[in-house]
Amino acid sequence: MSKNYIQLDVKDNIIVAITALSKGTVVTIAGKQIVLQQDIKQKHKFALHDFNPTDKIFMYGVLIGKATTTIKAGSAITTENIKHTSSDFANKKEEFVWSAPDISKFKNKTFNGYHRKDGKVGTANYWLVIPLTFCENRNIDVLEAALTEKLGYQTKKDFAVDTDALIKQYKSGASKDAILNTPIITTHEEMAKNRVFTNVDGIKFLKHNGGCGGIRQDSETLCKLLAGYICNPNVAGATILSLGCQNAQISMLQDAILSIDPITTKPVHYLEQQRSLSERKFIEEAVKHTFLGLIEANKITRKPAPLSKLVLGLECGGSDGFSGISANPALGYASDLLVALGGSPVLAEFPELNGVEQEIINRCVTEEDSKKFYNLMRAYAAAAVAVGSGFENNPSPGNIKDGLITDAMKSAGAAKKGGTSPVVSVLDYTEQVTKPGLNLLCTPGNDVESTTGLVGSGCNVVVFTTGLGTPTGNPVAPVLKMSSNTSLYQRMQDIIDINAGTVISGEDTIETMGEKILEHIIKVASGELASKAVIHGNNDFIPWKRGVSL
Repeated sequence: MSKNYIQLDVKDNIIVAITALSKGTVVTIAGKQIVLQQDIKQKHKFALHDFNPTDKIFMYGVLIGKATTTIKAGSAITTENIKHTSSDFANKKEEFVWSAPDISKFKNKTFNGYHRKDGKVGTANYWLVIPLTFCENRNIDVLEAALTEKLGYQTKKDFAVDTDALIKQYKSGASKDAILNTPIITTHEEMAKNRVFTNVDGIKFLKHNGGCGGIRQDSETLCKLLAGYICNPNVAGATILSLGCQNAQISMLQDAILSIDPITTKPVHYLEQQRSLSERKFIEEAVKHTFLGLIEANKITRKPAPLSKLVLGLECGGSDGFSGISANPALGYASDLLVALGGSPVLAEFPELNGVEQEIINRCVTEEDSKKFYNLMRAYAAAAVAVGSGFENNPSPGNIKDGLITDAMKSAGAAKKGGTSPVVSVLDYTEQVTKPGLNLLCTPGNDVESTTGLVGSGCNVVVFTTGLGTPTGNPVAPVLKMSSNTSLYQRMQDIIDINAGTVISGEDTIETMGEKILEHIIKVASGELASKAVIHGNNDFIPWKRGVSL
């Protein structure tokens, strides 16, 4: 893909500039020559032929907008000359036939994970400390301060500074040179080796602003989400702090856990402050129960597991004009490989499926799921309109600046993460992944809300594509950031794990890049590599209240 411009589908009537193109440049598309009427920025698009107002505009082979003015061939496509338009959709219209990719390279591969009694396998081993209401957030802070550093889980930075070593030297009367020669930097890898519980990857504190106030459904949804985190295979157990009088009652969380795992054997310790003798006693009990839980969690070790045990969250954020050309389709190919291996990729962000609904509906294995997706999308779109917005307002200023100027254009590229396989299940927010194959999960387009939902529904690893860069992570699942372009990767190697910009330069194909992604996932799932988000302690956690969030 090392050309200066590309037509992504034979139906497309706009062309993508792979490099910046100057006014007067002559381009040839399918034997037709066009003279550019103005400079075209890299990642932006220009018209293949003349458009009149209301003419339909196609990209990725789907409708992404309509012309609002006359546009001459070779002119830039901008927010000033087109507006968002997407195709209508109905229930399933045609049968879908899928050709699985060649998986011979991965057929006998395994990853080393943490096997749980319910048959799931984790890519990590965490203990959770969770408040049932925001009133307990301060106590969560106290627990974090008491446990994290002392047990060797200081992960909010990739190195630690040991000031105690300098104090010790000073008190012993050491010379200036001795103090200057005292090593005080401990790397992330060295900190991990010094953990008290070597088989426990960390203690995660899931603070939030919910659990009381709002409407009762908010608390019910929150408890289902928290139950999903507790039941996630990357979690060994949890300590729950309840105030006592809040909407999100302990019994509500217990019921939510039982609905996911009726015979759950994970240790979960519930503590209620309003029944405690004092705050100090309450904190003391929480620390002790958590410590005992860590002792049990530390008895679990990594063992080989088939790749079918991978539940892969597919996420994007800070997208650019190359996201739908390199990173997303490459991740889609990795998704197809995983499906063929018996695994479960999960595609979310429903506002970013606007315009490709019919294709997805046609890929649904059952009529029930096609109708469920249809109804969820209709309800979501209607809710956005009801508050004076709409899916057309999804693209951010950064998206638009970098070439994604309508929601349908952004969505058509974002949907590429889901590959080409059949959709085996459509899930509403907090519902659990139970079927192997491509699953759809209703979440907002908001990066963190969506990633939070993916992990709450069972994902044990997430790949997050980005064209502009983002540090987003998750407390429970490793989040691998993949750049759509090499320039971003070179500038932000401290937070980007994988570079798909080699697809743009022609060094990789979608297929070879997809294979590299899966290989990287296996190493991270086995604990051989840490994602940059884990190294930096990006523990982003934002529950969705089911309001309109684009």
